[in-house]
Amino acid sequence: MKHSLSSNESRRGAATVLIVDDSRTNLNVMGARLGQAGYLVVLSDNGREALDLIAGRGFDLILLDMMMPGMSGIEVLADLRATPRTADLPIIMITARSDSGAVVEALAAGADDYVAKPFDFDVLLARIDRTSGRASRIAELKRAVASLDARIASRAIELGEARTELAVTRADRARLVSSISSLNAEVERLSGTSAA
Repeated sequence: MKHSLSSNESRRGAATVLIVDDSRTNLNVMGARLGQAGYLVVLSDNGREALDLIAGRGFDLILLDMMMPGMSGIEVLADLRATPRTADLPIIMITARSDSGAVVEALAAGADDYVAKPFDFDVLLARIDRTSGRASRIAELKRAVASLDARIASRAIELGEARTELAVTRADRARLVSSISSLNAEVERLSGTSAA
């Protein structure tokens, strides 16, 4: 089996993290440490499988190895960023490359953060917390914007209905003014005939 789910029952409400790395050792170590830290963890050892897993379920964050055989982490990242449903999915790129070119490449491709191996696990946890927190705030803002958009749409409908009602009222008023003018003219004509 290429992926596994942490089975600790106490973590059901925790964030779900997908770790994608071609090294089984790295997967097992990171999976165990994140599981101990309270995360639900799913493991994948290649980019294609990771994309299938992401398409099939929601993840709160992805830890993505930059250099993998077959489909690289950069290619997986590009695919995720090009898909509207996953465009804002928090992704931290992890790699053995520590040169600035690798950092720039990962960030330019859309990674939210970057961690070079070997890394201090406390630093990784801090970056996961920061990235997850920012993603939560962005999701909250999107919900607020959607709510405001719905209120605006509702008000626009109400405004359209009010304008229609106003147009009907104005048309009724114009008919009444015309009728009153006709009646006044008829009254004056009849008054003038009876005086003669």
